[in-house]
Amino acid sequence: MDLTTDFLIIGSGVAGLTLALKVAHAGRVVIVTKKEIMDSNSSQAQGGIASVFSEVDSFDLHIKDTLEAGDNLCNREIVEMVVKNGPDRIRELIDLGARFNINSEKSPNDHFLNLDLGQEGGHSQKRIVHAQDMTGKEIETVLASHVKKHPNIQVLEHHMAIDLVTCSTRIKRGLVTTTHEDICCGAYVLDCKTNRVKTFNAKITILATGGAGKVYLYTSNPDIATGDGIAMGYRAGATVANMEFVQFHPTCLYHPEAKNFLISEAVRGEGAVLMGKNGRPFMEKYDPQKDLACRDVVARAIDTELKRSGDDCVFLDISHADAGFVQKRFPNLYEKCLSFGIDMTKEPIPVVPAAHYLCGGVVTDIYGRTDIQRLYAIGETACTGLHGANRLASNSLIEALVYANSASQNALEALKSTNFSNTPVPPEWDETGTTDSDEQIMVSHNWDEIRRFMWNYVGIVRSDKRLERAKRRIENIQNEIRDYYWNFKVMPDLIELRNIAVVAELIIMCARRRKESRGLHYNIGYPNHDDERWLKDSVIRRPYF
Repeated sequence: MDLTTDFLIIGSGVAGLTLALKVAHAGRVVIVTKKEIMDSNSSQAQGGIASVFSEVDSFDLHIKDTLEAGDNLCNREIVEMVVKNGPDRIRELIDLGARFNINSEKSPNDHFLNLDLGQEGGHSQKRIVHAQDMTGKEIETVLASHVKKHPNIQVLEHHMAIDLVTCSTRIKRGLVTTTHEDICCGAYVLDCKTNRVKTFNAKITILATGGAGKVYLYTSNPDIATGDGIAMGYRAGATVANMEFVQFHPTCLYHPEAKNFLISEAVRGEGAVLMGKNGRPFMEKYDPQKDLACRDVVARAIDTELKRSGDDCVFLDISHADAGFVQKRFPNLYEKCLSFGIDMTKEPIPVVPAAHYLCGGVVTDIYGRTDIQRLYAIGETACTGLHGANRLASNSLIEALVYANSASQNALEALKSTNFSNTPVPPEWDETGTTDSDEQIMVSHNWDEIRRFMWNYVGIVRSDKRLERAKRRIENIQNEIRDYYWNFKVMPDLIELRNIAVVAELIIMCARRRKESRGLHYNIGYPNHDDERWLKDSVIRRPYF
């Protein structure tokens, strides 16, 4: 197998697949994905894509809503770029074959498609383009079908990236070290079926690995969301930022047999009401927008109600709406809830908050470039400046599409203008002196411990004391992982453990630094904003020794 490529894309979500299609005419593209091509956060996105398609809406309103949700930490230039490019990116998806819900009563004209637009928390207008309640799956299916047919794109499923390779990388017994000569020239990738580590030599590398919800015990994310791209970028020397801003989705289905099943915010957008076990709505106590408040407000409100009542969950009720409408608007949700014995047209749905989206990540510019040459980051892996301290609902898919477009244009220019002839060939993976693991219990135990203390100590509501406990725990676990990693051959569980430990440590570091409450970061010891000292990003770069 030829392991040299023009573009190496790590991850197969909406961002990675879109970029692949946009650059494939110019060179060879390899996509590595650790499960199958459709296994991504993107494919599970229910709500939709936020973009301006209504005569009563405007770019200015969408920009305003995004800035307000981000609690004064958004980069306005980035917000304007993403919002204004959104409609064109959605039109491209439609041209590729994506089928979004249509409003049959609305006539299309030169400026607006006749799309059926939903509303979600934090949005002042209806602007959520959706495909029933399975928008992510629709987009992923369309993109994947084109990717699979493209002669210049190779998809390697069940391949897990271990580490990026920089031109100055030295590797010994599985330990990667780098210096400040920051040029990315590929990655080490584990073939999960053969257990062979492959060395990919790439002119341009793109991190598109998605989020990190599995760092927490309760999450809406699939099992693959272990923050791999962020951890790899940080280890290679890329700057990361705003890791303390973890968005907890307010409404994950609470049922002993349900795993990671999200109840879309669009349900509240269609009139669903949150209530306690006593049947009384409670959101009016917390925000004038009630059930359509931003996610950070709603998640903290639910957390407060549960701590006050001692109950295990709250309830989301849309049973007052027409049953036929609910079944048509939310067919996937309806069937899924019914499979657990819950008829959402007749009874409220038990829900709890769960880790959902990471607003921080690898820092990029307007073109998706990191501060390591020839390395890009797009999608949830990146910290672009769009989300600030809190992501506005359904802004993630539009960010992925817009940044895949801008990054592809810049990467194509780089491919033409860069002299790659002097780039050294990456050294082969060296596992001399390592053996097969005989202590798998270390991996499983530490995996479980990280997720539990992150939920208990670095969750929706934080304190200095809890964060200090988390810091001590992660330092001990990191020491164990480093010792283990030196001595045993890599395997998928060890790679993921190593990555969630790095991401957990970065979240803790950023959370301990921010001595205020803003957006998704709430510390009971500092309940208010401190604009004088903390109206800035939390920036971290790995120290070099």
